[in-house]
Amino acid sequence: MKITTMSSNWSATVLTLFPEMFPGPLGISLLGKALQQNLWQLDVRDIRDHGLGKHRTVDDSPAGGGPGMVMRADVAAAAIDAVERKDRPLIYLSPRGAPLTQTRVRALASGPGAVLLCGRFEGLDQRVIEARGLEEVSLGDFVLAGGEIAAMALIEAAVRLLPGVLGDPASTQDESFAAGLLEYPHYTRPQLFEERPIPEVLSGGNHSEIAKFRTARAEELTKERRPDLWTLYEKTRR
Repeated sequence: MKITTMSSNWSATVLTLFPEMFPGPLGISLLGKALQQNLWQLDVRDIRDHGLGKHRTVDDSPAGGGPGMVMRADVAAAAIDAVERKDRPLIYLSPRGAPLTQTRVRALASGPGAVLLCGRFEGLDQRVIEARGLEEVSLGDFVLAGGEIAAMALIEAAVRLLPGVLGDPASTQDESFAAGLLEYPHYTRPQLFEERPIPEVLSGGNHSEIAKFRTARAEELTKERRPDLWTLYEKTRR
């Protein structure tokens, strides 16, 4: 299923057993508009097209026994090899993968795109992971039923960084992880909400004091909620 037919600079190819899940949220709002404007390209491939026999089988029982099924190496390899990669990294969405970070997302956004393999069942035969050099990426310490939602999240994170996708490019400069910190809190009208006022410094017009306030709040939140990020941030200030 080809979502766009024109060429574009950044392209995501998704290999999945459920192509009907796409574009999903990738086809609405700013990302959807950018897709229609050809700022990026989405190509969705059905892994079952490479399944075996009249039932297009894609999985088999795990070697050594155990519950569930495993996606076959030969089927996955055929699906991968049918894609023209064009120097794009080949990524397998997996809970045992390296955590996806904003640094990795920025690197992906600055490249030609990505080829994403969405797993199902108990996992993917290890041999094809090794043979095709798949990069395993995880969204976090939890398990999903499949890799499709994870693939959407990775694509959205990268596409929003592409030139022209967001209305204001500065939107990505002060957000979480941009400077090693979580983002500071935001406020807007009304001035008073359930006896909670907007912090006075934000209404005073002193941009230097506003910047100090926001940095201080970002540091407080990061230290409280993400001590791992705080430790790295402290090292950069020494």
